[in-house]
Amino acid sequence: MDSFIQTLTDMLSMKNVVWEDVWTATFETLSMTFISAFFTFIFGLIIGLILFLTSRSQSKVARIFYSITAFLVNLFRAIPFIILILLLFPFTNLIMNTISGVKGALPALIIGAAPFYARLVEIGLKEIDKGVIEAVESMGANTWTLIRKVLIPESLPAIVSGITVTTIALVGSTAIAGVIGAGGLGNLAYLVGFTRAQNDVIFVSTILILVIVFVIQLVGDVLTKKLDKR
Repeated sequence: MDSFIQTLTDMLSMKNVVWEDVWTATFETLSMTFISAFFTFIFGLIIGLILFLTSRSQSKVARIFYSITAFLVNLFRAIPFIILILLLFPFTNLIMNTISGVKGALPALIIGAAPFYARLVEIGLKEIDKGVIEAVESMGANTWTLIRKVLIPESLPAIVSGITVTTIALVGSTAIAGVIGAGGLGNLAYLVGFTRAQNDVIFVSTILILVIVFVIQLVGDVLTKKLDKR
């Protein structure tokens, strides 16, 4: 009991918290999160559209392409993030010229999140009324028109909801990446808070991560509600 009280006292004391380092770490977390979320949105949306369109096609080539794409998506979704970072070190170093810091974390964050988001996009597209799609196709609309006029507008609430969920998952991934030198609040909590037994630093890092998550969820919920016309 005394040990618990002492730990709680240490957490609330803030005596070890260097606020300049905290704000720097917060900025790094936000940078990793939103840069990776931006590219995840682009790549995930493209992959999701490909999965949806090829799954509907009667072409044998399209079916094969769907199987290959679905396999790769499932493969990268199945790899634990910490292992994915390690596996991608050579690739990360090749394209980013570093494996540490914010830049070093981005490839793994994007490659890890894009397949997850692609599946959410595919699910959202499958919820569109088939009659609407068939009606547009019967009018002679090409694939690009179908995507622009029907698929994206009709599934927009699901697309926004999906990127909200994915961005929140990315916040957690940045904390994991921070443990192996990517910076951010995860790095601060581990290297400063945990290794030096500074519970107040861990506490502050945790609170800031929770604030970031709650704000993302709030914004995502508001946007989804405004876009949902049902």
